[in-house]
Amino acid sequence: MATMRKIRLPGGDLEYAVLAKLWELGTASAREIHREVGERSSLVYTTTAKVLDRLHHKGLVSRERKGKAFVYRPRVAREAVEGARARTMLGRLFGERPHTAVAALVEAVESLDPRLLDELERAVALRRRSQHGT
Repeated sequence: MATMRKIRLPGGDLEYAVLAKLWELGTASAREIHREVGERSSLVYTTTAKVLDRLHHKGLVSRERKGKAFVYRPRVAREAVEGARARTMLGRLFGERPHTAVAALVEAVESLDPRLLDELERAVALRRRSQHGT
């Protein structure tokens, strides 16, 4: 599975849901993805197929013809996409006044679950240790 420096992100919730299902399954046909994602969202099969086609054109999935159908597999690791999504979201959130936004983010995380602040603290400490080689 490739990891790219500049990743074209899934374009919305449906593309992300389809890609997430492929990460879960490893490989799947459009029909299988439609059963798992499309039908649950009351979509027609062609919509699911178009989403897979868009993900393929973005380089996020590969496809191989098996008989009359394509079998899809993720080309990019989930961690790479999640990191790119987080950077994009935080870039929008932080804008030109990052210190104010960081304080708001901490408050929002705490309001979701105060234990998440402890996880965030551990993640920051781990990141700092790994960057300093300790």
